[in-house]
Amino acid sequence: MFTGEQAVGWVRRTADVVEEHASALTKLDAAIGDGDHGTNMARGFRAVVQRVDGLTDKDFNSLFKAVAMALIGKVGGASGPLYGSFYMGMGKQLASGDEASDQELAAALRAGYDGVVARGKAQVGDKTMLDAWDPALRALDEALEGGAELGAALERAAEAAQEGVKATIPMIARKGRASYLGERSKDHQDPGATSTQLIVQALADVVNGR
Repeated sequence: MFTGEQAVGWVRRTADVVEEHASALTKLDAAIGDGDHGTNMARGFRAVVQRVDGLTDKDFNSLFKAVAMALIGKVGGASGPLYGSFYMGMGKQLASGDEASDQELAAALRAGYDGVVARGKAQVGDKTMLDAWDPALRALDEALEGGAELGAALERAAEAAQEGVKATIPMIARKGRASYLGERSKDHQDPGATSTQLIVQALADVVNGR
């Protein structure tokens, strides 16, 4: 079971982890993009925490809509709308409750992923956040179908996301600013996939009580 309290904890944990890794994310982005991914994400999640603190009703839909709007408003470039679409998709899928089964959480994460695909028109292999989300969600589904507890399933998802991050290194970017580099975008780890792995790991940490 996934609760509203855990959802709030996930948002806070994500903000802390993104802040901690902001410099590394920016360094990754500098190699193939604008060099501001970490700075923007940290600023966005600081705004997220402020919005969440101000909520009187923290049901899933209200919470994730607040997260989405904060990211859209504070994260620059294409990242804000893309990450915002992810959380907006989750909120719509989970609706107004504050408890979700393991399978309902997995479905909500998939709905968020679908929102990113619809917004960004990217595919797996384009060297974007989808290259971390796709293996993470497949690993989560497989673990849950195999009878794993949610915490263990999310750990597997985080591990799969990490493998997805590594797989972006030899890819040629086909979306975003990095796509203009062509072959020169190879041999660089994608910052969006990296921040996605941090988000998945933060969820696993919270569900597992860390």
